[in-house]
Amino acid sequence: MISRKEALALIEEHVQNRNIIKHMFALEAVMEGIWEELKKRGKGREELAGSKEEWMMAGLLHDGDYTEAVPMEKQGIEITNWAKDAGYEIPQNVAHAMAAHNWANTKVEPKNLMDWAIFTSDSLTGLIVASTLVLPSKKLAELSVPSILKKFKSPSFAKGTRRDDISLCDEKLGIKLEDFIKIALNSMQAISQELGL
Repeated sequence: MISRKEALALIEEHVQNRNIIKHMFALEAVMEGIWEELKKRGKGREELAGSKEEWMMAGLLHDGDYTEAVPMEKQGIEITNWAKDAGYEIPQNVAHAMAAHNWANTKVEPKNLMDWAIFTSDSLTGLIVASTLVLPSKKLAELSVPSILKKFKSPSFAKGTRRDDISLCDEKLGIKLEDFIKIALNSMQAISQELGL
């Protein structure tokens, strides 16, 4: 499989927007957190549909083709082609998860825990960042789960947040919303320096 170093080089080559790159770092960390939680709850290798490294790679690379040159229906798919063209190996489960994160446009349906994890957590990272930026300190360390939940329940806050997608965490992953938010927040707090928050 493509290494993290190779993935970062690919991202640097194609993505100019630093905020999108930070978002990919955030989702990489959150995917790790969800994988670890599901593993702790007794999910086996088959159910998880991928190793922790594969889950993290899907999170890291999922928006590597989020550029004006790529139509929305190809976003999440093109990155796999670019990686292969560069001689890197993207496992099929990682390619499918990246395409499924943008299900509405790619029509690639999430089918397993890995797919649903990336689909449900993608928009949550944005909500957490938006919730951090309204704090006086703008620091993830000072953000709390109740604060994020309150903003989640306020549709006028961070209007672009796909709340319905995030809410599927309970049905598709068996993780209650509050716990899901906590996993994501803790994961992002652990890499706050990389995120500049």
